[in-house]
Amino acid sequence: MSNSLLVEQCRAQNPRAQTALYSQYCEGMFIVASRYLKDTAEAEDAMQVAFIKAFKKIEQFKGDVSFGAWLKRIVINTCLDTLKKKKIHFEEINEQTLSIEQQEDQSWSVDNHITKQLIEEAIEKLSPNYKSVVQLFLFEGYDHQEIAQVLDITQSASRTKLHRGKIQLQQHLKQLHHGTEY
Repeated sequence: MSNSLLVEQCRAQNPRAQTALYSQYCEGMFIVASRYLKDTAEAEDAMQVAFIKAFKKIEQFKGDVSFGAWLKRIVINTCLDTLKKKKIHFEEINEQTLSIEQQEDQSWSVDNHITKQLIEEAIEKLSPNYKSVVQLFLFEGYDHQEIAQVLDITQSASRTKLHRGKIQLQQHLKQLHHGTEY
């Protein structure tokens, strides 16, 4: 059965359609939740809450993006809400003291031997102030406008946090390359 048909049936409160969509997306959404919430139980809870939100607000799904992309955004927002409730605060950067180039470093790259798993481990070592921005940008493909909306910060703060987070990430990855870690 196609996603569009399942979504229409979910709008009609069809429990079988909800179960079918859940079955189709639960594994992928759990992986997304696990990127933000390292505790398996918390990730499962956040994923469940996100599905409940999605089914309650299915009328808001307009079809301008895929259902999976729409659901993923709900999962990420739910995870970020969970982190905020745990008192992990996103420090606001005083923009008057910032001096960051408007253009992003397009030449940023890593050595070929660095795997996605090593990058994820290095991101875990980032300060909480930069970690969420780096994850949203690198893994989820969000732009600065979307990151600013999700984290309730300015686009300039998003750019700055990404820039600083990438610097920290590069330092961790260089240490891996030179054998001073692991």
